[in-house]
Amino acid sequence: MRSTSLGFIAAISFCFLSAFSRAQGHKPTIKLDEYLNTTEIVGTSLAPDASAAVVATETPDWKASVYRHDLWLWTAQGGLKPLTHSGTDQQPQWSPDGKWIAFLSDRAPAGSADGDADAENTKSSRIWLISASGGEALPLYSEKLDAHVFSWSPDSSAIYFSAKSPLSHDQEDEQKDDWKDVVRWREQYRADVLLKLALAPALARAIEVPAATEAPTAAKADAEPSSKLAAAAETIATSDLAISEIAPSPDGKLVAFLTEPIHKRIENPANYEIFLVGATGGNIRQATHNEAVESNIRWSPDGRWIHFSVNAAGGSLEGKYRDVQGRLYRLDPASGKTERLGASFDGSLDQYTLLADGRELALGLRGTATQVYLIEGEKATKLPGIAGSYAGLESAHASNAILVRLSTINEPPQVYLATDPLQTDKLKKLTSFNPIFAERAQPEWQPYTWKSDDGQTVEGVLIFPPGKKDAKHLRMFTLIHGGPADADGNRFGADWYDWATFAADNGWLVFRPNYRGSTGYGDEFMLGIEPHLVSKPGRDILMGVDALVKDGFADPDHLAIGGYSYGGYMTNWLITQTTRFKSAVTGAGAVEHAANWGNDDETWDDAWYLGGRPWENPALYQDEAALFHFDKVKTPTHLVQGGADIRVSYLEGETMERALESLGIPHTFLVFPGEGHSLDKNPWHGYIKLREELKWLEKYDKQ
Repeated sequence: MRSTSLGFIAAISFCFLSAFSRAQGHKPTIKLDEYLNTTEIVGTSLAPDASAAVVATETPDWKASVYRHDLWLWTAQGGLKPLTHSGTDQQPQWSPDGKWIAFLSDRAPAGSADGDADAENTKSSRIWLISASGGEALPLYSEKLDAHVFSWSPDSSAIYFSAKSPLSHDQEDEQKDDWKDVVRWREQYRADVLLKLALAPALARAIEVPAATEAPTAAKADAEPSSKLAAAAETIATSDLAISEIAPSPDGKLVAFLTEPIHKRIENPANYEIFLVGATGGNIRQATHNEAVESNIRWSPDGRWIHFSVNAAGGSLEGKYRDVQGRLYRLDPASGKTERLGASFDGSLDQYTLLADGRELALGLRGTATQVYLIEGEKATKLPGIAGSYAGLESAHASNAILVRLSTINEPPQVYLATDPLQTDKLKKLTSFNPIFAERAQPEWQPYTWKSDDGQTVEGVLIFPPGKKDAKHLRMFTLIHGGPADADGNRFGADWYDWATFAADNGWLVFRPNYRGSTGYGDEFMLGIEPHLVSKPGRDILMGVDALVKDGFADPDHLAIGGYSYGGYMTNWLITQTTRFKSAVTGAGAVEHAANWGNDDETWDDAWYLGGRPWENPALYQDEAALFHFDKVKTPTHLVQGGADIRVSYLEGETMERALESLGIPHTFLVFPGEGHSLDKNPWHGYIKLREELKWLEKYDKQ
């Protein structure tokens, strides 16, 4: 259900607003091709002394029908320049000594087995190194072994990484002979190993490998079994689960690692725990035992604590599982005791970083704004900031400087450097991606609050077409965020999922409600969704639509609705509750909950929302399911679904399509082959999705 969101509105004079509107009139509105041709910042890493930074980006490659992943290097002397060019490079990490940048890439090194006939199905994500001063990147190994995550040793002499337990070619052949193409649902998964690879000998081997003059043959690949890496890398631990994060202790004596299910499905929060092992192996000790989904593990610089977070809708350490806002903790590895940090903050704490001097900074979402906070025990103090949404908090290893990303509804995220971490309003801009948005007419926005049917105050965001701030009787598109543990506000979005500003540019007043279950409004507000998964937040949304009609903003004869993921759940439900919407666009949203509980990858979370597993609460599973209310649907509906989605099975879309067909409701259904929940394989899929959704809204608004 989760998808992946926030803001501030400054008081400005009527004269300024008028001048802004006139200026907007001279700029053209953005085109779909421009809107989706954006470069997204997906990661950063700051040099230990903060003298340089690496920026990881994702950009659509329309000719190749893929997304490119590239690395950029910023220095004070040279500014921002390309660092790598393969299009498959991600997750950069600076070595603690500042000499190297390591990253993951599925590019094929010389002598690897990735050039055989099955290469498309067997690409390996390996660890590569590039000098901080530039040059050619080198692979740390050529064997076909997927690195899931990695981390530098504190002295930069080695890299720890996790990978699926390797099989020899004889073992692989035996499996193929025995099972052919049969899928053994759980038995076929192999757990992870935690490996340590010494840097110097790995680099020596990489330098000795000659440049590839031809693709290696299958015979050459067979000559070097995939388990050969054991000769070069030291096995530190073997896990029964997948290893999702690795954190060596500052003194180099211990390694903390975080586990997750091998099959990546959240069936039991107990699969997400922190473990400790010696840096050279030995006994493995489980350090946490709870019903939370831990993440982002980091040692304090003095080695006294292991810090971690529990993201929104990831449970909590306090008692039984429940979906509350994001929280921060620290663990004493000696005693096993944990402490909650920043507990006085009534919003959601998510990303955090530890400064070189041990102080902790975190991003806090409250209402429609995400800002930076200093965390001191239970206390969370908001630091000076700029209006908008902060993200991507990253600190330096040997300096108190930090990197942040900052965006607003109209300003794309850029990377900034703060040399004083407590002055996050004094920033040096390092990037200038996506300048086209400043050259196009921009919508204006404001927060909007209303009362729900039980008196609860609910907040959302109104985004007006360019030059129409405060205009009345506008056609209105209610665009519902996913999650539900998320919130909309003053942050940038320009993709197939978050396209509110594009709808506004095309003449729609866009209403983005932060209904019950959203983050940033306190735990009680978030918990208000359980166990009425769609009916309770549905009333919040409909009361917001009523209020906007009453206040004169929305034209009651020109209303539309839509959303994706949980926003799709809500759209599917709301068209069974009212016929006021002239059209609906929905994606990856379930229409019932029993089969979806069995098919999706968050079964534990689903069961919590609905008060138990299907046989434990069958009445609620039916009452809260749109499918069993479809006799009331009259709204023309456009559906989309990823063909390989395991969060919300595309069979939910098929079920809804069949229901609409049997009822004679106008509809279309698009399935994107090979795509999961996030539509991140082929940029054309997102392009076609957005193009057709806008056409659907326009078609029925004119009828």
